[in-house]
Amino acid sequence: MSDSDAPLCRFETILLATDGSEFSESAESVALDLAQRCGARLVIARIIPTDTQHDALSPPRGGEASKVAQAHLDALDKRAREVGVDASMVLRHGVDRHQEIVAIATDFKASLIVIGRRDRGDLSRLMVGDATRKVIGLAPCNVMVIPRGSQAPHRGLLVGTDGSELGDQAARAAIELSGHCQLPLTIVSVAVPGQNEARRQEGVQAIQRLQAEAREKGLEADATFEEGRPEGTLLDVAARDHRDLIVLGSHGRTGLKRLLMGSVSERVIGGSDGPVLVVKNV
Repeated sequence: MSDSDAPLCRFETILLATDGSEFSESAESVALDLAQRCGARLVIARIIPTDTQHDALSPPRGGEASKVAQAHLDALDKRAREVGVDASMVLRHGVDRHQEIVAIATDFKASLIVIGRRDRGDLSRLMVGDATRKVIGLAPCNVMVIPRGSQAPHRGLLVGTDGSELGDQAARAAIELSGHCQLPLTIVSVAVPGQNEARRQEGVQAIQRLQAEAREKGLEADATFEEGRPEGTLLDVAARDHRDLIVLGSHGRTGLKRLLMGSVSERVIGGSDGPVLVVKNV
């Protein structure tokens, strides 16, 4: 199987991580929609935070938090069955929510984690919360982050690539998802001011090559080369072209692998009004 044929975005099992709050409501709807569109199995996880590892291993039986969480999962199970989605419910207690989410994703061999984004104050508006950052960094699969009030993509997809291997993977994942959802795709490369000509040409060649791959699959795909700060430019192009899902790699060409997530990815997630799919090199 060639790289271009790899099932980068074949969502066979989707893990929805919900905390039952208003910040998870949109994530719940998007996960149900994607599972229905892709014919995927859906695993719905609710983590009840505990103070110590001992409490997590021996949670109190019949506690109020457990009852509320179970009722919430029962309601989601009913919603899933109503739209024909095969769903499994998981209720766990844990000290670190992100560790439990990653463990569940591993146990169920999830191909995608869907998680809500909490709103933050103005000073940190463009930064991702610590738990979400850790889920993205440690997850064994791709992660989709859903802001409050957003919907499942229905207008189009935008993918950013810098011509790197992970950028190509992100673009091919977007191509596959575009086909699943039957939505148009915009492929973008952004050159920062002062970038050398060789690097600029890599970006141009990447979007042309990937546009050709998308069109070979019968998809509506545009390619655009822009100049500016990558995070702001990607958000601006998404708004301009009415693309309501942004896809990008967890790290750019200059990303440090020791970091959980690259700064461009983090700022795009923090600034986007719609879902952002972060493609991992897994």
